Amino acid sequence: MDSSQLLGITTFTYMFSTVLYVAILVFKAPKLGGVATVFTALAWLVQTAGLGLRWIESYQMGIGHAPLTNMYESVVFFAWTIVLLYLLIEWQFKTKIIGAFAVPFAFLAMAYASFSTEISKSISPLVPALQSNWLIAHVVTCFVGYAAFAVAAALGIMYLLKNLSPEPGETSTSFSSRFPPLAIIDDITHRVMVFGFIWLTAGIVTGAVWANSAWGTYWSWDPKETWSLITWFFYAIILHARYTRGWSGKTIAFLAIFGFVSVLFTYYGVNFLLSGLHSYGSS
Repeated sequence: MDSSQLLGITTFTYMFSTVLYVAILVFKAPKLGGVATVFTALAWLVQTAGLGLRWIESYQMGIGHAPLTNMYESVVFFAWTIVLLYLLIEWQFKTKIIGAFAVPFAFLAMAYASFSTEISKSISPLVPALQSNWLIAHVVTCFVGYAAFAVAAALGIMYLLKNLSPEPGETSTSFSSRFPPLAIIDDITHRVMVFGFIWLTAGIVTGAVWANSAWGTYWSWDPKETWSLITWFFYAIILHARYTRGWSGKTIAFLAIFGFVSVLFTYYGVNFLLSGLHSYGSS
């Protein structure tokens, strides 16, 4: 069995986990929560094995690099990180309903990686710019931040749905009554956004150091760099406004969703729509 088969299994298992988490909401079946978590954790372990095996396969081919260097590998790692963060949140806050909103992001990422014809799934030699010890540090820090913002967007959607049915008037059959209280969702959203902001900051810093070693300059206003900075300022303003002006609730929920749109463009849109020093990542 090779890495592609393991990652294919991961895709369908995340799909099954998504169905289970949604079933908890639709059919009010909390007993499915444990099953959904088990399948999600197993899929994550299989995905971890798939990434590890792909790394080994690259050495067997005489290439030898971490599976983080092209669009296919980065999307797979993005899904891996989303699920890891979600499982940590579920463990910390003891609520499985969030899985109905977070795990679908991982499934969609894996489905795109598995079935898209736009990206190559082959293991290729590194271009000179990627042959650096900063590769893993930069990619990992950026994608932990991206994954955190994806989970924050999922929580934002959850908050807005919960807000449609004011808590005092909810009944036991209300769809959103199965969600955590609004204050809890808002608090988790904020914490996840702070976590993502810290990691994105680290990603930009490591990227600047890497750029200096590769191209002789810390910053060149490449489209990817520019949009990363725009995204960083977007979240910086949100977090600053929360501390200084008390932004919360629907405002933060909407901004968490819009922020993730900026993340997607920084990650995906720039690679395919704008040419620049990071265009090699689209292959």
